Amino acid sequence: MAEYKAPLTDMNFLLYQVFNADKMWQQLPQLNEQVDQETAIAILQECAKIAEQKIDPIARQGDEIGVSFSLDSDGRGKVKTAPGYKEAFDTFVEGGWPALGGDVNYGGMGMPKVVSAFMEEMLCSTDISFALYPILTAGAALSLAKHGSEELKQRYLTKLYSGEWSASMCLTEAHAGSDLGIIQTKAVPQADGSYAITGSKIFITGGEHDLTDNIVHLVLAKLPDAPAGPRGISLFLVPKFNVDENENLAERNNVSCGSIEHKMGIHASATCVMNFDGAQGFLIGELNKGLACMFTMMNFERIGVGIQGMSAGERSYQNALEYAKDRRQGKALDASTKAIKQPDSIMVHGDVRRMLLNMKAFNEGSRALSCYIAKQLDYATFGSGELQQKGDQLSALMTPLAKAFFTDLGFESTVAGQQILGGHGYIREWGQEQLVRDARIAQIYEGTNGIQAMDLLMRKVVASKGALMNVFIEEVTDYIESQQENPAMSEFTAPLSAALADLDDISKLLLTKSVEDINEIGAAANDYLHVFGYTAMAFVWAKMAQVSLSQQDSDAKSSQTEYGAEFYQSKLHTARYYFNRLLPRRLSLLATIKSGSESLFAIEDELF
Repeated sequence: MAEYKAPLTDMNFLLYQVFNADKMWQQLPQLNEQVDQETAIAILQECAKIAEQKIDPIARQGDEIGVSFSLDSDGRGKVKTAPGYKEAFDTFVEGGWPALGGDVNYGGMGMPKVVSAFMEEMLCSTDISFALYPILTAGAALSLAKHGSEELKQRYLTKLYSGEWSASMCLTEAHAGSDLGIIQTKAVPQADGSYAITGSKIFITGGEHDLTDNIVHLVLAKLPDAPAGPRGISLFLVPKFNVDENENLAERNNVSCGSIEHKMGIHASATCVMNFDGAQGFLIGELNKGLACMFTMMNFERIGVGIQGMSAGERSYQNALEYAKDRRQGKALDASTKAIKQPDSIMVHGDVRRMLLNMKAFNEGSRALSCYIAKQLDYATFGSGELQQKGDQLSALMTPLAKAFFTDLGFESTVAGQQILGGHGYIREWGQEQLVRDARIAQIYEGTNGIQAMDLLMRKVVASKGALMNVFIEEVTDYIESQQENPAMSEFTAPLSAALADLDDISKLLLTKSVEDINEIGAAANDYLHVFGYTAMAFVWAKMAQVSLSQQDSDAKSSQTEYGAEFYQSKLHTARYYFNRLLPRRLSLLATIKSGSESLFAIEDELF
């Protein structure tokens, strides 16, 4: 496998030339006090070093050895991480990375999401298994910071930011996956104000391991008299070890790991069955409002999972590109190299170039779109007035898109990379098959991509009567109009305008058809999400092309550009490829949506 190289130039291009993050930080008082361009550049440079030098070297061993399960002297399950993981995690903690996006009032660094998202990408590109430990902790800390009592935040949040403790989220039960309303874990009130938590949870990432001294579990449970369904769910903090009045570790809580899962991929990530046997827990937020509290974390994680998919795609591209340039097989179809006896590199073959450019366009487009969504989250978190409202609306609309679209494209890119390596991509020696296995779970956990599609179409578009989608459509329309006096941009804005009009039309059509037949939503949801995804990616590709064109103009006048002429030339070539070869995918999706739901639901179950 090729050694990972963090795409810092592309990240800085997006932050400071495409999305003007430094100007946004100056505009928002809370961020202006915490971050500037120089600080953010230094942070990402240091993160790249950790990813490339400390995490990347242990990923292969982590996949081959994985985590191991055994019983301690008290009969409780314990998990040992793969060799090198504890040392790498300690180095990560020493650098202060768990605090990067944390609340400054409890020891966090208060960095914006546009910075922490790029940290997540670098970690996931080197090893998704390793990245899951700190990413889950950051998500739990976010939920605790927003909904927890002051006492809980003082006692637990500071330790999560310091990296001394880690966290998990415990939602799924054997009979209750996506339908959390039917969970059976119970919470019984105690005289001291705590709750006795009893039940079993499955598929718990980082539920048990040897990386930290304590693990803080966020657990969904119901009181005995709670309302039925999702309205009766509450959220509790359940530590592995209880904490005394001096904030030191005390007795072991009645929570234990029953076993670990043996998975297709992410072998070095501990996926646990967690048993709660009257464990002491503490309420987060209000009773029966736990799902709303947990969604603070889940939405954070869903964007993070989208970044996982993109990260796997980036690593696949780096592997495949290095291989394609070195591998010599066959000759070009034209006569330019016929006289040379040696075979050409496989870069001359059209199908290889197609797969490489697909990966390049999807990776860079996904990175840009994730940066755009992260910017909306920063407005929603740190902004006020209209900026905050718009940030809330766009981040809500685009969270399911980020999770599903990025992971679908990321998996496609890992398979494409495997195809380019041919037989070498199928065997373990080259490491490419690990990316395929690791990336596959991202389409499943944190809400399957089908559920994300239903969330987008049913909850965000139909439930708002199109209002949320209109916010996006208006933003892109304004951008297109701003480029009307720039004729060089017409090759990008014309197809973007057509795609946007089609997205608007299909949204209105589905709003109308769903009134008569609600099955239209289920039949169209997945295709609709991808139509939205290709259109949204065209928007950010147009913005990248605009900057690249302007930099080429500057180069013609001054012979200097920020990142070098070749960088911008590559951007423009890739933008043209996206608009010519990838954006048209939406047309077949639109045709499928318009065909309706009848052929999908007409067949009886017995006839399958």
